[in-house]
Amino acid sequence: MAHPSAAHSLPPTPASTDNAAAARPSRVRWRIFAIIFALTVINLIDRVSLSIAMPTIGKEFDLSPSMQGLILSSFFWAYALLQIPGGWLIDRYGPRRVIGWSTGLWGLFQTLAAFATGGLSLLFARVALGAAEAPLFPSGGKLNSLWLAPGERSRGAVLMDCGGPLGVALGGLIIAYLIAVLGSWRIAFFVAGIATLAMAWLAWRYLRDDPALHPDVNAAELERINAGRNTSAAEAARQQLKGLGIAARSLTGMLLGRASWAMVFFGLLTWGPSYLAQARGFDIKGIGAATFIIFLCGAAGSLCGGFLCDALIRKGVRRGLAAKGLLTLSGLVALGAFMLLPTLHDAYAAVALLCLTAFFLMWGSLYWSFPALLAAPARVGLIGGVMNLAGSLGGILVPILVGVILQYLGGYAGVLGFFAGCSALFVAGTLLIGLDNNEVKDA
Repeated sequence: MAHPSAAHSLPPTPASTDNAAAARPSRVRWRIFAIIFALTVINLIDRVSLSIAMPTIGKEFDLSPSMQGLILSSFFWAYALLQIPGGWLIDRYGPRRVIGWSTGLWGLFQTLAAFATGGLSLLFARVALGAAEAPLFPSGGKLNSLWLAPGERSRGAVLMDCGGPLGVALGGLIIAYLIAVLGSWRIAFFVAGIATLAMAWLAWRYLRDDPALHPDVNAAELERINAGRNTSAAEAARQQLKGLGIAARSLTGMLLGRASWAMVFFGLLTWGPSYLAQARGFDIKGIGAATFIIFLCGAAGSLCGGFLCDALIRKGVRRGLAAKGLLTLSGLVALGAFMLLPTLHDAYAAVALLCLTAFFLMWGSLYWSFPALLAAPARVGLIGGVMNLAGSLGGILVPILVGVILQYLGGYAGVLGFFAGCSALFVAGTLLIGLDNNEVKDA
């Protein structure tokens, strides 16, 4: 007869193993955001491709600085115009359908940009690309509301948004390398477009608007997603609602803060390569390497800000103090860096300071947690679109303004002072946002 203690050494039965697995939440929600992360990486590679190639394209097409600024900003014209309609479509038809179609279209237009024959045709291709890319970030904000509990939304926001600076970093390195080795900016544009078309297929296959309808979500994960809600996020998002479903003060702060932040980020994105070439003397390979390092630091900063914010909240720090404190520090560091940068004479010291600036600046990714936290569930897509519209207007204005400043002042000192002022406005807008418990829509 076996000793009674032998029973403890028997392997678990299949039934007990299945029960244990069922008790652990599946992690589909993080795979969803991994796909959104990949989309944002490709999204920003597509955008930065023109900035990296602009010194070459400008010579090939004989473009003036003002015309270069116009082309660099043209992406944002349609991108901004379609933010609010795109947000409405997301709330009406769901993020999965909108992401699938928009990603396919922007892959097509990125590919067509490789065949531009002059400044005007390139401008038209960039306008079409901006129109197609418009719904991506508001869709990510909507998925944040549908798939994540309030205590996970800072991480979800930065997992989505950190793909932006990482895409800039990779795009700067890859596209600069292709131009240098192959002597063709057109090949770089074509490759980026094909990669985008492949991601459109993957997004359509895996994304779902309702976690309960995803075949890989188990009951434990569904319970975690809907913890603390009176109704599921998907059901709440289908409810009818009048108005915008957000406090006016918070909306004002979001718009001011996001627009000011975008002026700095997109200013670095569009004119940063030219600054490195003209003010710091880098060649095309040096521009690619410096851009890679700067925006890689930005991606790391984005992740750090989101995970740190959720960690502080879990430790008992009020959400408003945690998020607004981190964002205020972010803006103050950027302001100080832009004031210090003109005094640095060493090119590598300037790049190091830009790396530090990007690390803290990208804590601004926390803004993408605000639509899900502050807006009613049925308006998250729309509010995300309105917020992104503010950022897009900043993206429209800043390449033109920087081009004008350069043309009439003849140097980058005025540009850096302008970025310092934008950083101060970013702090002011952030402080207006209400993130106390009675203002947060956790349902």
